[in-house]
Amino acid sequence: MDYTERVLNPAKLPKHVAIIMDGNGRWAQQQGRERTYGHKHGVEAVRSVIEGAGEMGIPYLTLYAFSTENWNRPREEVEMLMGLLVQAIHNELDGLMKNHVRLQVTGRLGDLPDNSRAVLQDAIDRTAGNDGLTVVLALSYSGRAELVDMARKVAREAASGTLDPETVTTETVQQHLYHGEIPDPDILIRTGGDCRVSNFLLWQIAYAELFFVPTMWPDFRKEDLREIVLDFQHRERRYGKTGEQVREQ
Repeated sequence: MDYTERVLNPAKLPKHVAIIMDGNGRWAQQQGRERTYGHKHGVEAVRSVIEGAGEMGIPYLTLYAFSTENWNRPREEVEMLMGLLVQAIHNELDGLMKNHVRLQVTGRLGDLPDNSRAVLQDAIDRTAGNDGLTVVLALSYSGRAELVDMARKVAREAASGTLDPETVTTETVQQHLYHGEIPDPDILIRTGGDCRVSNFLLWQIAYAELFFVPTMWPDFRKEDLREIVLDFQHRERRYGKTGEQVREQ
């Protein structure tokens, strides 16, 4: 990414960056360590990326922390991840408050252990008044599950007579998603080298710019995020129009 102009353009900043934080286990195995070692070091990457997004003035950052499919992992790893989540929230909360970060969570949160939910809710409540970057943790999340839950909400409203099925639009779908008030991601990043979206924000990433990077998540830092944002600012986003139409606007 060799640009003649290395300065970020404040007018072209993404409103929302979503990240699939992949490669923790492989990073640890490459160093001859247990997978849990990689997950623990991944917290440092989370801290750096949150700092970087806040410094750049990006309003929303969504981090794919735990999918519904991850419940199928070995029980010991799942328990470790839930414990690490609680520990990380405890350790990072003061920093979130200092940097005016607001925390939110998306997913089927009823699947989480009671202790994890309680710690998360406390952090959500304590950061609710912050007016800086909003960090959304996707926990027990699945894009397909979100669409199923959305369809159930719409169906219940239609059955009760409060919603006419003929009036359903894309805006109706958006409003019934977990966080319909949050703008769709402009950027989707996946670390770790794999080139797939893995059931993440399937509705919301329809027009996102995709970045698949080889860097394992524990090695990813805010400088890497900045390089991706620079690349994003040099892309032409057409939304179905021609390049000429976009440039004439």
